Amino acid sequence: MAGSTALSEASISALTTRLEQENPEAIVRWAIETFGDGVSIGASFGGVTGMAILHMAATLKPDVHVFVLDTDYLFEETHETMRQAVSSLDLTNVQVYKSKLNHEVQAAKHGSALWMRNPDLCCEIRKVEPNRRALAGKTCWLSGLRRDQSEGRASVPIVEWNNKFGVLKVNPLANWTEAQTWDYVVKHEVPYNPLLNQGYTSIGCFNCTLPGVQGRAGRWAGFDKDECGLHTS
Repeated sequence: MAGSTALSEASISALTTRLEQENPEAIVRWAIETFGDGVSIGASFGGVTGMAILHMAATLKPDVHVFVLDTDYLFEETHETMRQAVSSLDLTNVQVYKSKLNHEVQAAKHGSALWMRNPDLCCEIRKVEPNRRALAGKTCWLSGLRRDQSEGRASVPIVEWNNKFGVLKVNPLANWTEAQTWDYVVKHEVPYNPLLNQGYTSIGCFNCTLPGVQGRAGRWAGFDKDECGLHTS
């Protein structure tokens, strides 16, 4: 099949209809066989969905491009999960992307604790812009969205064109439940973030993540916000 830029809206619709009937492992295999080195996986090393996708991909292509957005506010447990996963899954092409503004420069330019005043701007600086660099030149983005993660993700398709980053976005586990995802991770002994055993259900930056709150409501407390901007148009 040609690169994702050549896929029409009708082709994408047909693909998502066909792949809806496939299991996530088959979808990951299809993406890697179709787009090869054009595939990129965004790994947060926070949730179990991303860990399952990494395992599925690593068994097929250990050198698949994996990118990590290090916001400078990640939990130490997240860094440790990344180290363990890279080793245990034999991943050979993991690249870390950071904001062009370090903490001090951001504070000088936008004021201290930007995440408490304008979390959308903070996410734009520390996640969205680095994500754009990470996907530059890629054709297929494997993402860890599931429909049961939040109301806003309830209708996420298996395959969609992402205008923001100019790639075909594939959500292999979109129609899996949290329980199915955990079953896979436990069965295959995939490393996962230990904070998930300590009351956290959605793990992002330590300054914007609370334990004991279900789903993505544990992020950006006090704001009408449950997405960082990576998965919104």
